[in-house]
Order: sequence, then structure tokens, then C-alpha cells
Amino acid sequence: MHYTKIDRESCIACGLCQLIAPNLYVYDENGIAYTVKDNNAGTTPISEGDFEVFKKAYTNCPTGAILRSNSPFE
Repeated sequence: MHYTKIDRESCIACGLCQLIAPNLYVYDENGIAYTVKDNNAGTTPISEGDFEVFKKAYTNCPTGAILRSNSPFE
């Protein structure tokens, strides 16, 4: 299992993660990204269907704000 969330302090609101993986990431009213499925808690596993787009977003994030873990974030 893989989990993701956004380090919101590192996010620069570039829009890349939502363009690549709109099922995983959205933006708040200030343009800062968060994970949509669990309100950025990092406790909902990434589905197999979303894993490839997750990897693309993760590797292309210019600030490293997309976090990943093999277990739920605490």
C-alpha cells in the first residue's frame, strides 16, 4: 500500500499535481494543494488505478511537496 499527502508549507500552487492526478489532488481557496480523498490526512491508500499518475505527479513536483509513505501518515 502507498499513501500520499501534501506538505502544504512547501506547495507553491503551481498546478502540476492537479493537472497530472486530478483524482488525487485539488486546491483550496488559496491555491494550495491537498489530497482530496482524505482531506490531506494521508490515511487513504492510493488506488492501483491512480498509482501511475501519482508517481508522475510525485516525481515532477518542483518543490517536493507531494509526500509518500508505505503506511498511513500519523
